[in-house]
Amino acid sequence: MTTPADNIAGAPISWGVCEVPGWGYQLPPDRVLAEMEEVGLAATEFGPDGFLPADPARMADFLASHHLTAVGGFTPVVLHEAAHDPAPEIERLLDGYDAAHAGVLVLSAATGRDGYDTRPDLDEAGWKTLLANLDRLTALAAVRGVRAVLHPHVGTMVERGEEVQRVLEGSAVSLCLDTGHLLIGGTDPAELTRQAPERIAHTHFKDVNGQIAAQVRSGRLSYTEGVSRGMYRPLGRGDVDFAAIVSHLRDRDYGGWYVLEQDTILTGEPRGEGPVADVRQSAGYLRGLLAP
Repeated sequence: MTTPADNIAGAPISWGVCEVPGWGYQLPPDRVLAEMEEVGLAATEFGPDGFLPADPARMADFLASHHLTAVGGFTPVVLHEAAHDPAPEIERLLDGYDAAHAGVLVLSAATGRDGYDTRPDLDEAGWKTLLANLDRLTALAAVRGVRAVLHPHVGTMVERGEEVQRVLEGSAVSLCLDTGHLLIGGTDPAELTRQAPERIAHTHFKDVNGQIAAQVRSGRLSYTEGVSRGMYRPLGRGDVDFAAIVSHLRDRDYGGWYVLEQDTILTGEPRGEGPVADVRQSAGYLRGLLAP
């Protein structure tokens, strides 16, 4: 019999491994996965291209060697441009999900630019295209037995509170509840969980220093600067109400993943334990909240 604590997973970004060019020092996958295993995590998201083996069977074997399974992957994709069809790209990606035994496709509405520090404004035509593509990709993934979720994310086309609401009202896609990005974008993640728990099919749990988040929200700091200054904190050390979020999810018998994420930028080889110390603290905090 599994328990909610058996559904705690990790994300390579907590170890500073990110798809953004020039993000920072990148730790090798063997170390990251060994430390996930040491903390007692059950699974991992894929991380950026090239982090895990591209061949799904080799990926599954590599993860199994660390007693981990695959959750699925964070996938930035352009959804708002009428001349761009995202379906072929997603189809190719989903070809590997079955062999890797992964079940969650985490979409973000990419701007088409590198990084998350700037974004264009979206007009009505762009919104119509974005919402239609979300429903198309949701159906496409479902045929493969994969759950597509939209990840509201700073520096993407769906970031702010009103944009999240427009997605909820204008499409059938489920949400990835990323507690940090929602808060930075102006949405209270606990209140969203209370209002729409049935739309939440996946979670990224990260805590946030509210003062730094406010500076990013106002534009006084870029997203990258906020991360560099320690905007993300171990669970229980920031301003996100995780007790309320877990309570709302459990009231709806949420059975999905709780992915620990603490976006990190490394400037070189970590001294001492490195990022795993914060992951260990977050895992212990979350296990306490999920205990019967």
